Amino acid sequence: MGATGSEGTGEGVSQAAEADTDTAGEVEPAGHFRIYLGAAPGVGKTYAMLSEAQRRRGRGADVVAAYVETYGRPLTEELMNGLEVIPRKAVDYRGTRLEEMDLDAVLRRRPEIALVDELAHTNVPGSGKNEKRWQDVLDILGAGINVITTVNIQHLESIADEVEQMTGTPVRERVPDWLVRRANQIELIDSSPEQLRRRMLHGNIYPKAKVTKALAHFFRTDNLIALRELALRFVADESDEELLEHLGRHQPQVLWETTERIMAAVTPAPGTDVLLRRAARIAFRVKGELDVVHVIVGDTDPPVDGQSVDGLRQLTADLGARWHEIEDDDPARALVSFAQEHQITQIVIGSVQRSWWHIPSGGSIVRQVIHEAGAAGIDVHLIARRELPPAEAPGSSAANKS
Repeated sequence: MGATGSEGTGEGVSQAAEADTDTAGEVEPAGHFRIYLGAAPGVGKTYAMLSEAQRRRGRGADVVAAYVETYGRPLTEELMNGLEVIPRKAVDYRGTRLEEMDLDAVLRRRPEIALVDELAHTNVPGSGKNEKRWQDVLDILGAGINVITTVNIQHLESIADEVEQMTGTPVRERVPDWLVRRANQIELIDSSPEQLRRRMLHGNIYPKAKVTKALAHFFRTDNLIALRELALRFVADESDEELLEHLGRHQPQVLWETTERIMAAVTPAPGTDVLLRRAARIAFRVKGELDVVHVIVGDTDPPVDGQSVDGLRQLTADLGARWHEIEDDDPARALVSFAQEHQITQIVIGSVQRSWWHIPSGGSIVRQVIHEAGAAGIDVHLIARRELPPAEAPGSSAANKS
């Protein structure tokens, strides 16, 4: 996998859950997969994608625009000149006529390269077999067609909740981390916060009617700085991974690979999804594997306000981790035993567990885990639980657009 950067152009249990993780492993893309990654809308991802398309077209490549959204930006629209555009599929939904990428038409056309904007987009119900555009992209890649696509950093599953907390804007459209990491090449389209805000003021990102609100909320300077840092860190991590893969191919005798293994202890308690994404980021940054462990204590059903275990299991799969369920009346003992058996080096656990796990021996489960894990030489990360505001109905918002 490659990861590079460029400046914005100005446009723009013991019981493993194998059934869930199979989604991440069942499709091995045959086509070459390239992603233009941005820290925020308007950095120039679509412009960069179209610029590459024109360069390749000039060299004789068969390039089509399977779905490209220019948002009426003149310089971006100019780059559509000469490109073959696959007609979109019109869909009537709740009294409104909407347009989506016509996946079947793309597959019938079978170009060498397909341009697909907004990887995180949710398809209109009834527009095709797939709920998400990234699923369409997998089908295109599976047909041997190269794909160039765009996505913003806030749409990555492991990062989305942090962006929600930071910006106060729901991130409804998300992409599994495992999909982005499968890209053959990720290129960061970078732009300074000052440049983005100037472009916003000039009406080059959103319509003028939305500028004031955007600048006061999602496009605040502190938000843009943080988003940029997240994007830079993600690309840097990907570059490190590429280096490790290179060393593995060319210097297999060198002991370069990290041995960190991360375990997240989860319950149906509200806010556990936040903890799980945090654990995924920890694991990714240290190039470690992530195991997610759910200890079942007795047969008492969780309160109705708890999170769905099925939802946590699916999130685990989306994050590229492994799910385990263990039945044990002593959760602390079960967690530390699992950690020892699987050579876990770091345990990630929430700060509040009492209302969800019985404590047969008295005392806090967290304290027991810290004590027993410490005796076993295992580090423990204690994560404060944070509940996110309820997500709004499916759809697109200005802050979620590429």
